[in-house]
Amino acid sequence: MFGFLRRDPNAAMVERLNEAIVSRARQPVFYRDLGVADTLDGRFEMVCLHAVPVVQRLGEAGAPGPDIARDLTDALFKRFEIALRETGVSDIAVPKRMKKLAANYLGRAQAYREGLAADDGNVLVSSLARNVYLCEDSADAPGAPVLAQYLRDVRMALAASTLQDILGDSVQWPDAGIAL
Repeated sequence: MFGFLRRDPNAAMVERLNEAIVSRARQPVFYRDLGVADTLDGRFEMVCLHAVPVVQRLGEAGAPGPDIARDLTDALFKRFEIALRETGVSDIAVPKRMKKLAANYLGRAQAYREGLAADDGNVLVSSLARNVYLCEDSADAPGAPVLAQYLRDVRMALAASTLQDILGDSVQWPDAGIAL
């Protein structure tokens, strides 16, 4: 009867992962040195860039990985909703904006997975140029190749980490500034 009072056992892990992703996404190197727009949209792109490989890795792991991946995605979207409200988006417009953010996130997830799996490294660079820099030609996005290598490094770091490392926030995240 009072099951709703029980605390979710994954809540602390999800919050740690959420904080780690957002903290990584807010690194000044992305905005200052790689030219990502320091706007709500640019920050959304950096959160996606960090969340997609984490959620994918959790989804591939054994239990409780897939459940935590789902809870993490929910927590990220709760944070997006709060950010929209804090920037003055009306209560009426929030659901529409959230629907668009969800579609964008899913599109990024698919594009980044395909780009990381492709033999041609330009697939990922082109995807990042389009999504992060809003450029159709990757030559117009000089930071895209650096972000592509960074995303590959993130994927490798996560692959080398155990589920316990990921859940305990012990992942050895790559340094985005190394490639500069």
